[in-house]
Amino acid sequence: MHNSQLFVRTGISFADAQQALEHIGVAMLNAGVVHNSYPQALLVRESAYPTGIALEQHAVAIPHCEAEHARAPAIYLIRPDQAVPFAQADDDGTIDVALIIALIVTDPAAQLVLLRTLFGQLQHPEFITALLTAPEDQLGEIFAQRVFTSPSRPQQKTEYEGATL
Repeated sequence: MHNSQLFVRTGISFADAQQALEHIGVAMLNAGVVHNSYPQALLVRESAYPTGIALEQHAVAIPHCEAEHARAPAIYLIRPDQAVPFAQADDDGTIDVALIIALIVTDPAAQLVLLRTLFGQLQHPEFITALLTAPEDQLGEIFAQRVFTSPSRPQQKTEYEGATL
């Protein structure tokens, strides 16, 4: 996502996916990257199409909603202190998610490219391990290097906001 803002948060806990999604909605509203409709749209989208994904060694969630709710492209990367139960994308059960990657997109075509690149990188266990163990101040840089400049994507300028939300 060209010129995406990247927000990073660690040191936070959520009782469940709904609480995590509510946090994302408020944080992205406060950051000014979404419209007022975003928090509700995110909850509705997640209830209809869950985003918990089991990987080889860990699980992630990639919550997102339609582009009409976004003002500017952004990614909110959250590494909670404890795993958060999310409904699985391909199953009726839940999965404990160690990493939440919220996507805020303004262009649906760019979203497909980003998801393809992100899924490609998530197939590498060392990438997930790096994201789960890196100090907070390095987390965004590690993510951006692998996702925004991966071989399947042209190198793009990324605005990094290491803000605590």
